[in-house]
Amino acid sequence: MLTLTTVDELRAELDAARLGGRSIGLVPTMGALHEGHLSLIDRSVAENGVTVVTVFVNPTQFRPGEDLDAYPRQLADDVALASERGADIVFAPAADEVYADDHSTTVSVGGITESLCGAPERRGHQHFDGVTTVVAKLFNMVQPDRAYFGQKDAQQLAVIRRMVRDLNFRTAVIACPTVREADGLAMSSRNAYLSGKERVRALAISRALRAVSESFLAGEREVTKLAMLARAELFDVDSVEYLEMVDFETLEPVSEITDATLVAIAAHVGNTRLIDNILLDPSPDNSSGIDPNTTPRETPSAIHQSRTL
Repeated sequence: MLTLTTVDELRAELDAARLGGRSIGLVPTMGALHEGHLSLIDRSVAENGVTVVTVFVNPTQFRPGEDLDAYPRQLADDVALASERGADIVFAPAADEVYADDHSTTVSVGGITESLCGAPERRGHQHFDGVTTVVAKLFNMVQPDRAYFGQKDAQQLAVIRRMVRDLNFRTAVIACPTVREADGLAMSSRNAYLSGKERVRALAISRALRAVSESFLAGEREVTKLAMLARAELFDVDSVEYLEMVDFETLEPVSEITDATLVAIAAHVGNTRLIDNILLDPSPDNSSGIDPNTTPRETPSAIHQSRTL
């Protein structure tokens, strides 16, 4: 496996792979790889001739006061893990390799970036501008046939898919299911910030999602009642930034679940901001919810585990 740091090196390797007729899969990450990231690598390796894992802590997607400097960086470990899972290239550029000193171009997606994490009072549109800008740059650098993203970051996934559609990228965006710890906590690099007691309290988020899922499976479709069940489970978190149920495609709020609906939570435990979600689909052939207390490997029948946003 190769570890590359410049765009020129990366393109030279990938040009040779294309000439050899090999497809290219991309797994963009900010490092601190965990089993969630590794599941994306596994899928890319299974579906492509070459898998590129990018490790880049993108400064433009951090809002003022967020944890850019504290964000975990462990490149040697990341390289070893990516290699073990069969990746061919780890691309780990420095910030000045990605952004010129006078960088002035931003890729911005409107509409669906203005709710949930992107609501105006949260200034989240700045975060999504950073995400779409760096992903567009990575797509141009790698020119992948497929790119793999986790369902846990559901809004980010929807935004990237919209960008790909609107800008006519040829890359297929593949959504992969959230990977969870045995107790239900969604895997995240930010889990490392949690103390032991905070880690226990963070389980309130998956309990809330499980309560919604169980009620949905029992036939409840009214959002107000489902939200009450979720909030009753969130007493252990320090604050709830949002608990929303939105249309799966548009991310617009719904009052009743009549179509595929995303149940999304953002909450703070100590100084750590955590997000999680499940997808509820009432259609006759998908009348089930994803149990947030299990990993995808344990729930093969959960609704379209690999369905894309």
